[in-house]
Amino acid sequence: MSTVKDGKLELLTDKNSALVLVDYQPTMFSGVASGDKTIIRNAAYCSAKAASILNVPVVLSTINPQHNGNFIADVTKIFPGQEVFARIIPSFDAFEDEKTYAAFKKTGRRKIIVSGLWTSMCFAYTALHALRDGYEVYGLMDAAGDSTPDAHKYGIKRMLQAGVIPMTVESLVSEWMHDWGNPKAGELVKDVYSRYGYMIGLQ
Repeated sequence: MSTVKDGKLELLTDKNSALVLVDYQPTMFSGVASGDKTIIRNAAYCSAKAASILNVPVVLSTINPQHNGNFIADVTKIFPGQEVFARIIPSFDAFEDEKTYAAFKKTGRRKIIVSGLWTSMCFAYTALHALRDGYEVYGLMDAAGDSTPDAHKYGIKRMLQAGVIPMTVESLVSEWMHDWGNPKAGELVKDVYSRYGYMIGLQ
């Protein structure tokens, strides 16, 4: 459940959360059959771009890049010079890799937004790991995909039953931005909302 602080629900902000994106790699994308790959890819991009605009910490992780390819350049070019953690232990759980988990913990944030390929495996296991360790975990569901519609659906159901809070890119970016008085609002409309095709970005 979302944090309640001083009797009030504590929403996500650019100061209290971090974004973790797992295994957005060519071979992983090639096996996605649960939804539109372009929408999934754009959702991942938009979450990363919004994070970069608002200075939200981002951690990127890959599994076996020698076989699955590198993390998609759409995202990595947003963070030039930032390490993408190729997991030493080829675990489906990105946080079983010490460097990946250490990078997240170094942010000092207690709220984590996580998504990845595939929903029922690397995304779910990483989210559940963070949940077990006491973090408040948000699942970015429209940025995720799996090998079948059922795998995606039940991967989400499993996370929800465990306590992961579901959200979409539009709600994430809007919650981070908070209101139109945010000095980065114009940049977010230009580079994030409009990229994903939301009506808010086309006005």
